[in-house]
Amino acid sequence: MEIIIGLIIIAIGAFCQSSCYVPINKIKDWSWESYWIVQGVFAWLVLPLLGALLAVPEGQSLFGLFGQTPSFNLWMTIFFGVLWGVGGLTFGLSMRYLGVALGQSIALGTCAGLGTIMGPVLLNIFFPELNALDKLTFAVILGVAVTLVGIAIIGIAGSMKSASLSEEEKKAAVKDFNFPKGLAIALLAGFMSGCFNVGLEFGKDINFGELTDPMFRTLPATLLVTFGGFLTNAVYCFYQNQKNHTWGDYAKTSVWGNNVLFCLLAGALWYSQFFGLSLGRSFFETGGTMDTLSFCILMALNVVFSNVWGIILKEWKGCSQKTIAVLICGIVVLIISSFLPQLIG
Repeated sequence: MEIIIGLIIIAIGAFCQSSCYVPINKIKDWSWESYWIVQGVFAWLVLPLLGALLAVPEGQSLFGLFGQTPSFNLWMTIFFGVLWGVGGLTFGLSMRYLGVALGQSIALGTCAGLGTIMGPVLLNIFFPELNALDKLTFAVILGVAVTLVGIAIIGIAGSMKSASLSEEEKKAAVKDFNFPKGLAIALLAGFMSGCFNVGLEFGKDINFGELTDPMFRTLPATLLVTFGGFLTNAVYCFYQNQKNHTWGDYAKTSVWGNNVLFCLLAGALWYSQFFGLSLGRSFFETGGTMDTLSFCILMALNVVFSNVWGIILKEWKGCSQKTIAVLICGIVVLIISSFLPQLIG
């Protein structure tokens, strides 16, 4: 029963994340780079900081914790956050060319598989004494494999969509639809986004141990990873502000109230996935199959809900019943992948 509760919490976070792009549509008179970094302030700095503070017991301090953390672990956690930030930037472009449903499906599917595998592999390279590869059990590998199969099926549905629709129909569903270009960007986004889980692996011991509530134990590391991602995004967005002469966006006081509100909402929905991941993992056995696969499960459920939004936003409008059937098949496989490890574990 505890595993079901954990999965439900992770699913709620996944639903929130998949909804985070909806408030962005309400932002007015700001360029992409301007609203992207403002929502990032909430998503990658403010809210993760508030979350990390929940892991700090009375009489202790968060920065005191970071100060006593081995510097290698601290900086590797931030470093992989910086790499993840590259994935975040290309992630947005993947949805520009593929739409919310297909873009998130391919990017997050790649992220799910590589993020789960890369963490233990890199930890084994730097800390062989931890035997991190022992986490990659048959059940874990099978769970990742089934997730990737589900993503591949959804990718086939996307290819069928690209082949069956006219250029006018594609543009009507996704303004800048370009399947080959979007696919390449989405795969890069997925690879780099997988670094988020690697950062969490390097920072898994950055907490106060038994003094920290298990529900909040991964949140200090989450803050360090998102901080690294914020640095990457800030450099790029400010470069775009300079290049496109959009610094004036921040001076448009007439839209500040509206835009900051929806940036805050988008950031809160985005951060909910990792807040939910931390809470959900506390219901799993530490180091067990479900715990190891939890990041993969989160990404798979993100894909499920992003495709639900894709249907709601009519991104699959005009596709044949066969294409929709393939899409639904891929979604079902992803849902199964969330429970399969527990059934065979």
